[in-house]
Amino acid sequence: MSKLIDTIEGHKVERHRRCPRLIVEEHTWRLLSGELAAGRAVLLGLWADAAAVHMAVLDQNQIDVLVVSLECKAGRFPSVGALHPPAIRLERAISSLFGFEPVGAPDTRPWLDLGFWGLTHPCSADVKEKSSTSAYAFLPTEGEGLHQIPVGPVHAGIIEPGHFRFTANGETVVRLEERLGYVHKGIEQLMAGATLDKACRLAGRTSGDSTVAYALAFAHAVESAWDMQVPPRAVHLRALMAELERLANHFGDIGAICNDASFSLMHAQCGILREHTLRTADACFGHRLMMDCVAPGGLAVDLAASGPSSVLALLDRIRRIFPQLIELYDNTASLQDRTATTGVLSATLARQFGAGGYVGRASGRAFDARKTPGYSPYDALEFEVPIMTIGDVNSRVWVRIREVEESMGLIEQILKRLPEGPILQPLHARAGMREGLGLVEGFRGDVFVWIRLDGDRVARCHLRDPSWFQWPLLEAVIEGNIVADFPLCNKSFNCSYSGHDL
Repeated sequence: MSKLIDTIEGHKVERHRRCPRLIVEEHTWRLLSGELAAGRAVLLGLWADAAAVHMAVLDQNQIDVLVVSLECKAGRFPSVGALHPPAIRLERAISSLFGFEPVGAPDTRPWLDLGFWGLTHPCSADVKEKSSTSAYAFLPTEGEGLHQIPVGPVHAGIIEPGHFRFTANGETVVRLEERLGYVHKGIEQLMAGATLDKACRLAGRTSGDSTVAYALAFAHAVESAWDMQVPPRAVHLRALMAELERLANHFGDIGAICNDASFSLMHAQCGILREHTLRTADACFGHRLMMDCVAPGGLAVDLAASGPSSVLALLDRIRRIFPQLIELYDNTASLQDRTATTGVLSATLARQFGAGGYVGRASGRAFDARKTPGYSPYDALEFEVPIMTIGDVNSRVWVRIREVEESMGLIEQILKRLPEGPILQPLHARAGMREGLGLVEGFRGDVFVWIRLDGDRVARCHLRDPSWFQWPLLEAVIEGNIVADFPLCNKSFNCSYSGHDL
């Protein structure tokens, strides 16, 4: 981060790998907050430990990462959200977990703490029993003819819990306010003191549909901290797993979006393709979701002998069926009437919130962690990042369609270049505290992991799902749409509850 880091004053942490980490003072923290607000940097993460808050940023060229840390003297720190709204929910989560006060924050309501915990600030150094809980204060709305529609947290169907409070004028949504946190599992607290094997298993369960992406980001963080080299075969097979995961989820999403527009034929056919993808993953790696296959240092399981033929058979099936489904989607007027011009996300908001994945790319934000900052083996593979500019539900569908096509091309390249050799580099713990980070591209967008290791144990690990920056944008895109279009908008985002709630 040659340009941005030159403007930042602080003490460099020597055992932090992959990018610099600087311990800064309050005025420098505010300076960096101003850089975010001015659009000269993108917020990657904001988290805390028992004594400090940490912020990771990506420079405007989307190449270099910087982490800055500020000691929380008297349990307070200058609010980043006061200048840069994408930080608001992260600050509210810090307050819920650690009790630190973001001074000047525009919203100080609790976030992950819904009043169910018997303790206050369970991750802090001063945990106390909770004496009472006040009712959550939703934002007020005023205006003639307005009414509220509460939905959830329990929903019809087997889906995760989340509460949505609509304020509407007739059928038109004036405001949507979300309340999440119902599937908070305490993943980061469970990781504290855990072995690397246990911590990697926990990382892979942060959001089950992205288990490969999370385990890979965790592995990258550990490998960065210990400055490890992973065997080439493992590097390529990790990418194969990631692309199979991407295919399965995109098929599921495309079908589900069409189903919410009452076009069940697409839902059924995409569901079949998703099922074939999951069965192929099982045939290749012994698990439909490929859970617990990625490990620090490489892989826990090699590709089955029949794996390459199974994958090629899958690609052949997709190429025979998927183009027909694309044509069906594109030529069904009633379906296009529901998806086109619905739930438009502006390019300005996409850039401001650093929206990743299909949400950002459908609104013109050309960011893909496989390209920039980039990681192996993608730096040696050929693929395009599909970009659209309209930002509606239809655009988010088309980005997924194009990503399916790109993933198939990537899988073919990986199989052709797949080297022989070992799949795991034995781990040799380094003494003392070491830190590292991982940033990988999941199907929703960039998954970020920061870790502090004490020998072969995890001292602190923070995981950030792309949904942290996508959920607030869902509130924005539904405004002005009718209530009946919310399921379409919601599914076109398909944010993770579990990954967000930790």
